[in-house]
This record gives sequence, structure tokens and C-alpha cells, in this order.
Amino acid sequence: MKFIFAPDSFKGSLSALESCDILERVTMKIFPGTECVSVPVADGGEGTVDALLRAMGGQRMVAHVTGPMYEPETAVWGLLSDGTAVMEMAQASGLPYVPADQKDPRQATSLGTGEMIAAAVKGGVRNILIGIGGSATNDGGMGMLAALGAKFIDKDGKEVKPIGGEMKNVEKADFSGLMPELKETTITVICDVTNPLLGENGATFIYGPQKGAVPAIRDELEAGMAHYAEVVSAACGKDIANFPGAGAAGGLGAALGGVLGAQLKSGIDAVLDAVNFDQKLEGVDLAITGEGRIDGQSVRFGKVPVGVAKRCAAHGIPTVAIVGGIGDGAEGLFDLCESTIQTTVSGPMSLEKAMADAPALYEYAAERLLRAIRIGMNIK
Repeated sequence: MKFIFAPDSFKGSLSALESCDILERVTMKIFPGTECVSVPVADGGEGTVDALLRAMGGQRMVAHVTGPMYEPETAVWGLLSDGTAVMEMAQASGLPYVPADQKDPRQATSLGTGEMIAAAVKGGVRNILIGIGGSATNDGGMGMLAALGAKFIDKDGKEVKPIGGEMKNVEKADFSGLMPELKETTITVICDVTNPLLGENGATFIYGPQKGAVPAIRDELEAGMAHYAEVVSAACGKDIANFPGAGAAGGLGAALGGVLGAQLKSGIDAVLDAVNFDQKLEGVDLAITGEGRIDGQSVRFGKVPVGVAKRCAAHGIPTVAIVGGIGDGAEGLFDLCESTIQTTVSGPMSLEKAMADAPALYEYAAERLLRAIRIGMNIK
């Protein structure tokens, strides 16, 4: 037989790579001689770089960048074996870098994300895959563009500091100095957010609060973003505000898609395409996937188990998901293909215990699952 393993991480407790290692070990115990193909995956957030490096081979790279509050940070990205750079925006401009009592998106910048991209491009990379979840910024991608050579000028002819609070002062956007190599570079953005840049469903109103955009400053940021979008749209000749995903990562989606011409793709589909997942399904008898929690949102927004199940369904391959918890609506997975869900939780326990014991619980769940499958195979 041939099994393929394509799990996501259990955030904060179990990486996708660790899950694959456990699945291989348990499979050899229950089904000796089975061919195992491990493809740890992610949806553009934490673990995307490590997952793709494991799946495709390559090397970890380091860029010394400007963090979201202008502190020095070290961003890790991956150079895959095919020459593609895979990045997580949060490595350079992520919310975890900002202490809770210092959250203020008016002062935050995406400059470091642009510096990370620039480092790859200067190194000869011409194909970039970047996940943009977990940002600390709400600057419309101004910082990122500035790091790549753009200039933003105020009414006095001076360069504007590329932070959220200065968007209102941008009177001119000049893209003539953008790195020329960018014209030869394909950028694919891993993004499951479909919000526009502006309005009650936009970057500031929906995602600003978690970054510190309390009501007292929210309206200021929104007005600044609207002004900035108008100036930038005029400069690049494209509407940067109203396409799906423009509001992702505090407007970084608007800058990447609207100014740089990047393609925004759903997280799991972008990753599965990058690892040539469909080709790896040839001859596969069973797929095992999973994530920390599966529920109706997982189904509706196409999270990892759902994306994997859809690909497997097209090849007639049954899919099972090992998850930490099940919520309402998870049964929607059953409509996609022949599938089932196994939880790692084996009895009453706190979330803290479930996370602390995640590897052992996952291994026990995998063994229960595979033993049940073996019994099913022997039923006449």
C-alpha cells in the first residue's frame, strides 16, 4: 500500500513535521512495508517555511530586518530546491514582536517585510511565495514598498516615514525607484482573507483591533488609509483598494497585488501547488491530514484538511483527519470525499494538558485510527 501524510501543525504544540514523523512510525507498526510519502503543509501562517523546506528540500536563509516597531529582528525564509523563495510575513513584521502594552498600528511598519523580499531578489530569486498572516501593521504596505525603492512624499516635498499614522500625509507616491528586478519576479501571496482595503469590512475595522486600533484611533487610521489608497492608485494606475484580499495584513495585500502585481491565492491551494501535491497522489491508497481544530470555518474557508480532501477526492483517495478538537460544522468534510475525523483527545483534560502532551496523544490517536482501518480491511 501507499499512504500520503499532509497535516498542518497544531499551533503551539506539534509541528507538521513532527506529525509526519509520528505517522510514519505508527504506519510501519500497523502496516509494515507500506510506502509512506510525507508532505507537511501549512496555509501560509506559522510553519509554512519549514513545511515547504521539508517537502521540497532547500535551505534556511536569514535576513536582518527592521521589525514592526523599528527594532532589529532576524527573519528566516526558505530557498527551495527549485529556486523559489518561501516567506512568512510574520517573520519580519509579526504581531508577536510587539509587546501587548506597546501595540499601536499608527507606529508600526511593514518595512522589514520589504527588506526580506529585497534580500531574496538581490540574491537572484525570481519566484517568491509569501504568506501574509499574523501582521502587526496597518500601513497599507507602505513600509514594504519603501524597502523596495518606492518613495512617499508629503506636501513639503519630504519623505514620509512609512508607518500607519503617516498615511494621511502622503501627497505623492513615486514608484520609479522600485528595484528593476521586480519586473522579472513572480510573487504569489498566500492569503485566505478576502476583505477589501477600506470600509467596515476592511483592514482597519476588521483586523485593526487585534493590533491595537482602539476606537479612538481607528477612524484616524481609516481616513489615512483612504487618502493613501487614492494617492497610490493614481500613481500606479490601478485601483488598489477593492479587490479581494486588499485588506489582508493591514493593507499589505493592496500593495502586493495592486502595486507589484502579485497573485493572491488561497493558502492551502498555493502550498499544495508549490509542492506538486497532485503528482504525489499517484498510486496513493489513503491520505492522512489534520490540524489543531476542525469546524465549520475550516470547511467554509478551505483550511488544510479541506484543501487536502478536495485534491484527494479528485483522485478517489479516502482521507482521514487527525485533529485536536472538533467543532460544529466539521461534518462538512464528509461531503467532500470518503473521509472521517479522529481526535487526539482521549478523555477529559484541560487545553494546557492537551497541548503539553500533544505528541503522545497524537501517536495514540494515529494508532487507534490505523488499527480501525486494518479491522475494516479484514471485514468480509
